Amino acid sequence: MPPSQKSAVQRRSEELDNIAAVLPLERRDELAELLTDQDVETLRHLVNQGMGDNTLRALTSDLAYLEAWGLAATGKSLPWPAPEALLLKFVAQHLWDPEKRAVDLDHGMPPDVADNLRRQGFLKSTGPHAPATVRRRLANWSTLTKWRGLEGAFASPALKSAIRLAVRAVPRTRKRKSAKAVTGDVLAKLLATCSTDSLRDVRDRAILMVAFASGGRRRSEVAALRVEQLTVEPPVEAPEGPPLPSLAIHLGRTKNTTGEQDEVVYLTGRPVEALKAWLAAAKIDKGSVFRGIGRWGTVSRRAIDPQSVNAIIKQRVELAGLERGEFSAHGLRSGYLTEAANRGISLPEAMEQSRHRSVQQASSYYNSATRRTGRAARLFS
Repeated sequence: MPPSQKSAVQRRSEELDNIAAVLPLERRDELAELLTDQDVETLRHLVNQGMGDNTLRALTSDLAYLEAWGLAATGKSLPWPAPEALLLKFVAQHLWDPEKRAVDLDHGMPPDVADNLRRQGFLKSTGPHAPATVRRRLANWSTLTKWRGLEGAFASPALKSAIRLAVRAVPRTRKRKSAKAVTGDVLAKLLATCSTDSLRDVRDRAILMVAFASGGRRRSEVAALRVEQLTVEPPVEAPEGPPLPSLAIHLGRTKNTTGEQDEVVYLTGRPVEALKAWLAAAKIDKGSVFRGIGRWGTVSRRAIDPQSVNAIIKQRVELAGLERGEFSAHGLRSGYLTEAANRGISLPEAMEQSRHRSVQQASSYYNSATRRTGRAARLFS
């Protein structure tokens, strides 16, 4: 079809496909209808600027939400730059007091706006948003505004005051991303559900072992892993038995790195064998490592998305007879550090593999495993 005859939605859909190799998108068709030409052009510009994949995913996700909310709340696409009044409306509709809402239906997000977002799959909770989520979306809104060469009102005293007062009025207890950690014993139960030679079992076994053994990789990192990131390392000598196979995973830039810094983690032994078994069974020698599997056993050329990694973990949890709601993909990350503590591995050594930059954050998982049996807890035993 000649370019002149293509609809705006078709054109945006093709543009999104063009950047999909760098920026995996799960809802291309919906996004093509929701985002404007300028939105897609901004994303393409960010890809060309070499912004990190994880940052781009977050920006795209938040941009889609903001556009959906703007349409539902005002009937129009987002104006750029957003006026202060619209930013204040965003805060008021996302940070609100449930007790006041019970006696004043005009408080918080209007029911019709919430229903609209819920029908599109953008809104799942029935209460106010987490303050961290609101701050992140405002920060990404500000970033996208600056990338368009515009100035917004994100630093206005009125906006800062509104956020501060709203957070005080609606305190929320921070919850862990996974209620329970996937420690070694739990991992063994999940792996036991991958006991056959079917493509799905072979793939899921590799996902579980690679994600855990590489330091508890984030689901986005697992989904984005490519063959080109893997390098064979010399075998590791074992105290008993033959040398163990070893691989290096070059993570490139991650959530915790800047500039051209290249993060590297290592796999040794069984996880390497599981990964090689999957690559051989799926006949993958380049491109995305973990891919979708069709109904008839056809391996897709496209990488699985991060949400699929989470769904796979939950499916294996259910097959293992555990409570599906108590575990998620993030449980592999917290579980790695918890298991390291259980096995007496020092926190600095565990962080070298998990690539945590914050000792405070890493120790929140690590210390929970050691405090119960430590000397401080047994002071009067």
